Amino acid sequence: MEKRIGVIGIVVDCPEESGQTVSQYISEYSSIIVGRMGVPYRKRNISVISLIVEGTTDEIGALTGKLGKLNGVTVKSALTSKKIVD
Repeated sequence: MEKRIGVIGIVVDCPEESGQTVSQYISEYSSIIVGRMGVPYRKRNISVISLIVEGTTDEIGALTGKLGKLNGVTVKSALTSKKIVD
């Protein structure tokens, strides 16, 4: 199965409202997450999370799709063009 490596950027506008659900979705897809960095910007009441991922485009798309449907959550992803075959 072909996999890709990439980064997902997540901005949570109101962490109190949807932060717990964001964390839950990230946990559900932990098998494709290589690394995670989260920065709570308390002064502006937002959180910024970056994920390094390695998975199929379907897996990565499923995660970004779930996150993108949440109220107050913005998601962007960038994947390498290089395909990895296990």
